[in-house]
Amino acid sequence: MLQLNKPLAFIDLETTGINLGTDRIVEIAIVKILPDGSRSVKRKLINPGMPIPKAASDVHGITDEMVKDAPLFKQVAQELKQMLDGCDFAGYNSNRFDIPLLMEEFLRAQVDFDMKNRKLLDVQNIFHKMEPRTLGAAYRFYCNKTLDGAHSAEVDASATYEILVAQLERYPDLGTTVDSVLKVIGEDQVVDFARRFIMENGVEVFNFGKFKGRPVADVLKAEPQYYDWMMKGDFPQHTKQKLTEIYTRTLLKKG
Repeated sequence: MLQLNKPLAFIDLETTGINLGTDRIVEIAIVKILPDGSRSVKRKLINPGMPIPKAASDVHGITDEMVKDAPLFKQVAQELKQMLDGCDFAGYNSNRFDIPLLMEEFLRAQVDFDMKNRKLLDVQNIFHKMEPRTLGAAYRFYCNKTLDGAHSAEVDASATYEILVAQLERYPDLGTTVDSVLKVIGEDQVVDFARRFIMENGVEVFNFGKFKGRPVADVLKAEPQYYDWMMKGDFPQHTKQKLTEIYTRTLLKKG
């Protein structure tokens, strides 16, 4: 059984698309598991403030008509922040999509959401390490059930929790805590959630473009105009926030 020292929030989003910089949340579900095993659930439709592309509606079934009277993210941001207070995070492909996009929404809403001291447990990483498949296949494999209602945020988040519990039973080497699982599957060293930067030997390096593989600080020293280009570009807010932190640190060192 999963043993928790603090609450673990399983998060699943349905969105207008997959671009972290420009797409928006249309539905969020949080399944919060407490250390005593009890759970609380919050599900909300969100008005994204933009048309939902047909291709996205075809996947999750949420249309403009369904969200026209729903709140904007900034109207529920404080409520969501309160529910997530003190939680570690989990989800399916959450480290690469759900958490980065959620952080973008908090930043756009100008809500200070602290990610320090939070563990990020991406159940997909366990699955890919042990049995590479999709969420529906994972549910069949570990839980011997068919995932009815896939791409409903609450269904997906709840199924992900069930998969994790089944994985802990199947793979004793994972242990029963978030820390023990991350020790086995590895813990992402996140610089920015869009992964425009990555850590190599304790240093942030570019993960794209003509400076790929070069330390960010070195490039900013040599070509400070690159900072301006990125800040004006169509990069996610979290990427720009981290770029500014590195840039400020670099300037202080020069001083």
